[in-house]
Amino acid sequence: MKYLNQVNIKEKTLFIRVDFNVPLDRNRNITDDTRIRAVLPTINYCLDESAKIVLASHLGRPKGRDESESLSPVARRLSRLLHKKVKFAPDCIGPETQKMIKEMKPGDVLLLENLRFHPEEEKNDPEFSRQLMTHIDVYVDDAFAVAHRAHASVEGVTHVAPICVAGFLMQDEVLYFHKSMEDPARPLAALIGGAKISSKLTALKNLLKNVDKMIIGGAMANTFLKVMGYNVGKSLVDDKMLDTAKEMLATALKKGVKFYLPVDCVVTQTLDNRAETKITPVQEVPEDWIIADIGPATVTLFNEALQNAKTIVWNGPMGAFEIDAFSRGTMAMVHNVANSFALTIVGGGDTDVAIHKAGEYRKFSYVSTGGGAFIELLEGKKLPGILALEEWHKKHKDA
Repeated sequence: MKYLNQVNIKEKTLFIRVDFNVPLDRNRNITDDTRIRAVLPTINYCLDESAKIVLASHLGRPKGRDESESLSPVARRLSRLLHKKVKFAPDCIGPETQKMIKEMKPGDVLLLENLRFHPEEEKNDPEFSRQLMTHIDVYVDDAFAVAHRAHASVEGVTHVAPICVAGFLMQDEVLYFHKSMEDPARPLAALIGGAKISSKLTALKNLLKNVDKMIIGGAMANTFLKVMGYNVGKSLVDDKMLDTAKEMLATALKKGVKFYLPVDCVVTQTLDNRAETKITPVQEVPEDWIIADIGPATVTLFNEALQNAKTIVWNGPMGAFEIDAFSRGTMAMVHNVANSFALTIVGGGDTDVAIHKAGEYRKFSYVSTGGGAFIELLEGKKLPGILALEEWHKKHKDA
């Protein structure tokens, strides 16, 4: 695919698909602007080239127009980050929005209203795509987090836009994924957590083809522990995946992949901050208790396993880290991975939240902005957003 710095954008009108799907509190204040800051290099480059910048994003999952999911707070935050006025369009299509785009001057920045206020966005409606591209010279995709969605502003617009390129955030995502999975420095270790095997099954199977070490934590580990004959009490187990877990252990053994599971855990009777907790070996989980976090011996084991890794890919927390009493394992692993000498790549989602909570964000080599998109890349899938840019480039090699 082509990237932003490979085409002439001087004083051109750019439609940049970004991901400003940021968390808001009850008063509609942005609580984490990481996703906004992630695209600043792309926006600033375009400003340096005196381009006219039209920004488009979704926010949440609205059913029609819903002012509680308007992007207006993002326009205010972006104005502060860019130190310049960011205009806000009342819609993403329509006569008023098109008039605002047509009247833009070089260096202007316009943020469109929530794309998902229109059901045509998620339906990948061709007419909606065409309307989005009215008065646009160059389409720039810098929204990796939605690259796994074949939506109008991601895939559909590439069939009608004059020129299609990827932004710098998308370029970084593709580059670091290549470094982690397609041409990694070895040993390559995957640290995988979260709740269910079923949600990451294809990714786990694909990882077994590539990694040298597989380290499993979080509730996902319970399923493997049960397969090995351990009593896991009332812990969350993906019962339909027991045979699959058994097959994966056999595959790892056959391929020579080192497979690590917890050796101790923090158990409780209820997932509550005030509940009684205790640390127990995985062989001694009480009958009516729940495994809520990895224990200190497991943290030591996992850390030792990562010591000689040259590349670490991490997706999923080690326990119910959102509850303080069960956050120790995840927080310890954040510090261990952050301070390793490996190339460290984190796959968004809850892991991203944990890293911010621990204050270690800047120590990681790369933190992906897309949880779902990152998982699909780990599964070996071609993402519609990336595929669309590649297809456009094949058809317009001379553009």
